[in-house]
Amino acid sequence: MKCRLSARGRLTILYTALVLGAGLAIAGLTYVLVGRALADRPRTLRLFGPLDASIPPVPDPGVELAAIDRLHADTLAQLLTQSLIALTIVGVLAAVLSWVVAGRVLRPIRTMSATAQRLSAENLSERVPVTTPADELATLAETVNGMLDRIQSGVAERDRLLHSQRMFVANAAHELRTPLTTMRTAVEVTLDGKPSNEELLVMAGDVRDAVADSQRTLDGLLALARSQTGLARRQQVDLADVVTRIIEAARGQAEAGRVELRPALRPSAVMGDPVLLDRMVSNLVDNAIRYNEAGGNVVVSTGLVAGRAQLRIVNTGQHVAPAAVHDLFTPFVRGRASRPHDDGGLGLGLSIVRAVVDAHQGQLTTDVPAAGGLDITTGFPGAR
Repeated sequence: MKCRLSARGRLTILYTALVLGAGLAIAGLTYVLVGRALADRPRTLRLFGPLDASIPPVPDPGVELAAIDRLHADTLAQLLTQSLIALTIVGVLAAVLSWVVAGRVLRPIRTMSATAQRLSAENLSERVPVTTPADELATLAETVNGMLDRIQSGVAERDRLLHSQRMFVANAAHELRTPLTTMRTAVEVTLDGKPSNEELLVMAGDVRDAVADSQRTLDGLLALARSQTGLARRQQVDLADVVTRIIEAARGQAEAGRVELRPALRPSAVMGDPVLLDRMVSNLVDNAIRYNEAGGNVVVSTGLVAGRAQLRIVNTGQHVAPAAVHDLFTPFVRGRASRPHDDGGLGLGLSIVRAVVDAHQGQLTTDVPAAGGLDITTGFPGAR
C-alpha cells in the first residue's frame, strides 16, 4: 500500500533533507580540515616542546608523539560526536520550521482549493483573493480568477441561449398554432349544419389565408435556420442590383402606404449567398415600409466605405426607444406599427437580417433618429 504524503509533508521532508545535507557537508568538511590541521601540528610542537607546559619533557620523542596522536584522535572524536548532536538538534528544528513555513506557503493554494470546491453552476460569483506581493501565487490567483470570469460568462451565455431557444420554440409553436386554429374554427363553424356555396367559399378563403400565414411562418423559420447554419455557397453579389430589384417589387406596397422610396445606389460587391442576401434586403425594405407613416420616406443607399460593402436604410416613422432596438432583432418580436390594425408581420424579419449579417461575417449597426424611425447599416467585407 502506497503512502500518500500531502504537499506540506513533501515540502517538509525536502526542506529538512536539504538542511541535513548541508549540515553533513559542513560537519564533514570541518572534520577533514581539523584533521589535516592537527596532522601538521606535531612537527611544529616538536620544535617548541610538549603541548602542556606543566608536564615535564619526555626524553623519548616517540612517547611524546604517541601522546600527541592520542590527543588528536580524542579531539576528532569529540568533534564528530558534538557535530552529530548539533546536527540532530538542527534537523529537528529544521523539520518543525519547515512544517510551519510550508503551511504558510501553501495557505493561498488551500484557499484557492476551498474556493473552487464552493463554486458551482449556480454560484460562480466568488473569486480567489489575490495575495501581496505580486509573486507567482498572486499570478496564479489572477489566472484562476480570469478563468472563473470566462466560465461565468460562458454559463451566462449558455443560459441566455437556452432561454432564447425556449422562447423561440414557444413562439414558433404559437405562430403555427394560430392559423391551424383559424382553419379548424372555420371548418367546424361552416360544416355545422348545411352550408351554402357562399359559406363554403368564405371558409375556403379563410383556410387559404391561414395556409398562406403558415407558409410565410415556415419560410421565415427556414430562412432563419439556414442563415444560422452558415453559407452553403459563395459568389459575388452587387448589393446595388439586389436593392434595385427589390425596390421595384415593393413599389406597390409603398404606394399603398403612401411611402416614398428614395434609392441612392452605387456599386457594392460582396462575396456571399445570393438567396440569403436577397432575403436580408427584402426584409429590411419591407420593415422600413411596414413601420413607416403616411407621407414618410425610405432612403436606401449602397456603396463602398473603407473597402467594405455597405447597405444603409433610413426610414421615417414613430419614435423607437433606444432600449427597445435590440429586442427588434429577436425572433417573434414585432415593432409597434403606425396603423391601428395588425401590421401582418411575423416578427422574424430583423432577426433573419441579423443572422444573415452574422453568417457573412458582417457588421450590423442601428441608430434611432430624433425625428423617428430607424437607421440600419450593414457592412460586409468587400469582394476582391
